[in-house]
Amino acid sequence: MKLIRTRSEPQQSTENPHGPRHTWKLLVVDDEPDMRELTRINLRGFRFGDRDLEIVEAASAYEAREVLAQNPDIAVALVDVVMETDDAGLRLVEYIRKDLKNTMVRLIIRTGQPGLAPERYVIDHYDIDDYKDKTELTATHLYTAVRSAVKSYRDLRTIDLNRVGLQHVLKSAPDIYRITNRSLDQFFKGVLTQIIGLCNLSDSSFISTVDGVIATFDNHQATLQAASGSLASEDRFDRIRSQCSEAALTGQMPDGLRKDAYVVPLLVQRAPVGFIYIEPTQDLDESDRSLISMMAQQCSSALENLRLHIDLTQSYDHMLDMLAKIAEFKDSTTGSHINRIDHYTRLVAAELGMSEEEAILCGKASRLHDVGKVGIPDAILRKPGKLTAQEYEVVRSHTQIGGRILADDRILEMACDVAMHHHERWDGSGYPEGRPSREFHMVTRIVSVIDVFDALVSRRPYKEPWEPLRAAQEIENGAGTQFDPTVVPAFLKLFRRGSFDSIILAAQQASTFQDQAMQLPPNVSATGSATG
Repeated sequence: MKLIRTRSEPQQSTENPHGPRHTWKLLVVDDEPDMRELTRINLRGFRFGDRDLEIVEAASAYEAREVLAQNPDIAVALVDVVMETDDAGLRLVEYIRKDLKNTMVRLIIRTGQPGLAPERYVIDHYDIDDYKDKTELTATHLYTAVRSAVKSYRDLRTIDLNRVGLQHVLKSAPDIYRITNRSLDQFFKGVLTQIIGLCNLSDSSFISTVDGVIATFDNHQATLQAASGSLASEDRFDRIRSQCSEAALTGQMPDGLRKDAYVVPLLVQRAPVGFIYIEPTQDLDESDRSLISMMAQQCSSALENLRLHIDLTQSYDHMLDMLAKIAEFKDSTTGSHINRIDHYTRLVAAELGMSEEEAILCGKASRLHDVGKVGIPDAILRKPGKLTAQEYEVVRSHTQIGGRILADDRILEMACDVAMHHHERWDGSGYPEGRPSREFHMVTRIVSVIDVFDALVSRRPYKEPWEPLRAAQEIENGAGTQFDPTVVPAFLKLFRRGSFDSIILAAQQASTFQDQAMQLPPNVSATGSATG
């Protein structure tokens, strides 16, 4: 992937052309004003990695605590031992490491009374990085000590940034084969953090999709996916959105961006689907650029995986709908019943604490609970009167038929469980296997409840519809015997809350439609067309 760099001519941007000011912060903790002044003089002009040194002072250990609270990004601390007490500096070191749990800041003990704090003892018993006697600490030695400490701080920050980035990436890894917008966001955050850490960049970078190439989630608009620093501000993102989109789509850097910024397009099948925008604090070498290109390729692959996941999900949904419609064509009285069961299932699953994604999967699986009815003769399915014992046994076989239809596909395991076992009972007296329903998937136990409820409130060839309250009471009475005692309370809570009202109304309207259809002449359908 080609890395695109901005043109070097002057820009028209109103932003700071040099970018945000980045410094290394040095905390000087000493009760002697002359020593603090001497430190400032000796470190005047200090610069490391294109950053200046910013000195923050504290005249006591107590004051240093306040400074640390206000400046969590202190890189190095020069700490005197003897201040308000003989061991004030050592107590401050303990406070930083144990109470603040700050392991990043580099601590240099500086003392004018080494006898009160022997070097070997302090090094062995306190988590410090260096020990200096003030009488031996020349300007050169001070410069060397601070430079070494700043370098160590930078390296530790880089390692930590990569640790955080790796955590984000690993956290998203379990979803690699069913990646969603949520897991993609996590992946992007990890990639961004790693880029910033490995390249020692500023924290003003982001990764974003562009111009609706993945319209399922960005709605034809460049959408912020991961950001850090000032770019996390939506206002700032909006100001550079169009410029970055143009750069990704055309390969030409427009005016208006910082001259030291980088824009890397994210490509899927050679078409731009997003970009990485970076504002480095120093020039990037060839290894940095190669790393960013590699990261961009990983982001592009993730976007392609999401697209494939969406395609597979849609194909799966279409397959479920086709299978469900087979049962609908076979038994016209239960066609809308399938849709209602789906809605009921999702609501109850969510009430039981399942995530939105899990609830949706449960609803999809529930749609196939009666797919086995394709193997039941029409004369039995549509018989207006009471079934004989033999006919009832034939109807009961729809569970086994449905199980056989769905048994050979791993993707349909949940649906297979529902189709096979939704007539099993909590007490083990159900069919087809007579096993306690606690042995089966939760969605199967949910469908066991709502399938009965919807059947009760709906008209069937052999019965009139029940009043919803009477049907809910029947469900409540079956808790612990016919139904899972954890599912029934969730169902009743939703019922009493009115969450099912629209679904129940749909069932009642379907019953009314059936009434009207039964009053038509035998050679005319409910739509008024000739049936022949």
